[in-house]
Amino acid sequence: QEAGWVFVHDRLCELVRFTEGGFMVAGGIALRRNGKRAVYVLRYRPDVMLAVVEAKPTYKSASDGLQQAKDYAETLGVKFAYASNGTGIVEFDFLTGVEREVAEFPKPDELWARLNGGLKRMADVAERLLAPGYNLIGKVPRYYQEIAINRTISAIAGGQQRVLLTMATGTGKTVVAFQICWKLWNSRWNRNAATEHRRPRILYLADRNILVDDPKDKTFTPFAEARHKIEGGDASQSREMYFSTYQAIAEDERRPGLYRSYPRDFFDLVIVDECHRGSAREDSSWREILDYFEPAFKLGLTATPRHQDNIDTYHYFGVPVYTYSLREGIEDGFLAPYRVHRVITTFDAAGWRPSKDELDRFGRAIPDEEYHTPEFERIVSLRARTEAVARHLTDFLKSTDRFAKTIVFCVDQEHADEMRRALNNLNADLVKQFPDYVCRVTADEGDIGRGHLGRFQDVETRTPVILTTSQLLTTGVDAPTCKNVVLVRLIGSMTEFKQIIGRGTRVRDDYGKLFFNILDYTGSATRMFADPEFDGDPARVAEQAIDNKGNAIKPERVLAEDQPDQDQGPVQPEFDDETESERRKFYFDGGHVEIAAHLVYELDSEGRQLRVVSYSEYAAARVRTLFPNASEMRAAWADPNHRRKIIEQLEERGIDFDEVAKATSQPDADPFDLLCHLAYNAPVRTRRERAKRLHSERKDFFEKFGPEARAILSELLDKYAEHGTAQFVLPEVLEVPPISEHGNPLEIARFFGGEDKLVFAVHELQTLLYAA
Repeated sequence: QEAGWVFVHDRLCELVRFTEGGFMVAGGIALRRNGKRAVYVLRYRPDVMLAVVEAKPTYKSASDGLQQAKDYAETLGVKFAYASNGTGIVEFDFLTGVEREVAEFPKPDELWARLNGGLKRMADVAERLLAPGYNLIGKVPRYYQEIAINRTISAIAGGQQRVLLTMATGTGKTVVAFQICWKLWNSRWNRNAATEHRRPRILYLADRNILVDDPKDKTFTPFAEARHKIEGGDASQSREMYFSTYQAIAEDERRPGLYRSYPRDFFDLVIVDECHRGSAREDSSWREILDYFEPAFKLGLTATPRHQDNIDTYHYFGVPVYTYSLREGIEDGFLAPYRVHRVITTFDAAGWRPSKDELDRFGRAIPDEEYHTPEFERIVSLRARTEAVARHLTDFLKSTDRFAKTIVFCVDQEHADEMRRALNNLNADLVKQFPDYVCRVTADEGDIGRGHLGRFQDVETRTPVILTTSQLLTTGVDAPTCKNVVLVRLIGSMTEFKQIIGRGTRVRDDYGKLFFNILDYTGSATRMFADPEFDGDPARVAEQAIDNKGNAIKPERVLAEDQPDQDQGPVQPEFDDETESERRKFYFDGGHVEIAAHLVYELDSEGRQLRVVSYSEYAAARVRTLFPNASEMRAAWADPNHRRKIIEQLEERGIDFDEVAKATSQPDADPFDLLCHLAYNAPVRTRRERAKRLHSERKDFFEKFGPEARAILSELLDKYAEHGTAQFVLPEVLEVPPISEHGNPLEIARFFGGEDKLVFAVHELQTLLYAA
């Protein structure tokens, strides 16, 4: 504060929590880890960070906190890290790589000047950075959004013609784009800022109306009358913030390109949302638009890191000025982790071949070939497979949550309709109450489909619950409470895969949305996870077989971690239009289908990929990390205070006793016995067996007490046998029948000779209960 870092104007921010803490998922339970918190963050302006300070007690060295300060500084993208014990100060300068002791903290203007000098930043660039962002109450940019905004502003104001931001789906690219536009607009930046003092003209481009309308009508509303959407041939030139789809201004067979109605140098900045979707390809008609507005600066926004299928994007825009990946979003707790369920039908596992002279439903002979997953619903449509998948999905929802929002990605619009019908009939008990429980949302539905989608996206609306689709919902659809993403078609690229799973990555603590499921019936997800380019490991994988009705026919089984996925072959383009006379696939309504396997992948407590193991094996491994043998665990477990700590430690590692009991089909087992059985192969005892043994073998313990006290201890033991160790919690257990019938807690304590003796007696009861 003596150096000028004060709480006024947010120059000095104390105890800054900049990550939420990622979720750990195990056995269907999600627990949030602790987030990262800096002791102090020094800011030059409310949205311009300069340094991190870690404070340590006076009895420690000033440099003790420097490593942590440097780690936080790298995450926050600042160039100065400080550590202090109240008397000494240590500084690390990322610009020079020099670590040194300093007598006092630098003043704000001094540190700002050092930063600009070290980065060789021009004065006008610094001025643009200091332009205030739009203050959305309760919507302070997250740390990575602030980095993205400032690096983009710095690049554009510094003269970089093409800029790329790579940010995972669900991390707020639209908010970042808005703040960039707002700061440039208010600081009156334009291509000719040295000679013209005017606001910039900005064009926001995307390939779908929903990707244009949502930003224009929601995030960008502070631009008010400066906004204009180019549509219907209206090439208005009187505004400053323009929105358009490529299609609305591109050239086609009916009209010349509307974009030519604008002078080539009309726009100062063109923002290309979802720029990986083909706009940068040299042979793309959309590329003509970008080339026409050649004088304008270009900002590309994408959710997918560089892959072979989007290499044109990276050739055009160059290296991203900032990347925030799916993995980082999950680790920071801003994105939901996921469980991947790999479900395999017998048709997908072994292929399907028609019988001799087999005819389809229209009387056509089906060519005698062996068909596999890539051909299903493209060359041959198998009703039995569709119904088996629908039944398995229905059973999954029944076992988890029948009102969990679910998107099912099908091969084409027709397949989406077949799947909708099958799911509708399997859930008729709910459909008669909620007619829109299952809906198809594809291009054919038009406004009706958009209505279904709008209600699906609304967190307050209960239905529709299940949407079937083909391509329409792969990108640009924000569904915060979507808990299940279902793949019944092959995914052709890593880019498309990340867009699809992005439908479920939003976190909504207030609605219990802490993780989501990917149900993969084609092997697409499994194949993508094995790709070394993928940057977000799944949480868990399990495999299960199902029959032609979609019922499980085998328990979950473990597959080797390195088991190769079958070659799915090239993915054919999607066709959605066909006529009666030109049917493009064969329709087979017979056959017998079973589910051959069901795998589940999860992340472990450290955020790294698990081996492909069952939940019970995972629990056993976690127990063995705490106790090398059963006797050590028994000694700690018998003490109620130690037991509470053990339970907390296991919960931190994702071990939930109810889930363990369910996974092992041992609902009546004592948790201690169950864990010892899994970890050390000890025999399993039920709670009732333990209670009965204590009654019969340790009569001497009960005979130490009077009749009333003995009765109370016996009743405690009976409650444990029925409900578990939670029944030993004092004084709460004394206030429920039948124990409460002996009197109030003070009266009950008198039967034991006082409160201390009552506590000791219950403690001894538990110790004997777990004696060897």
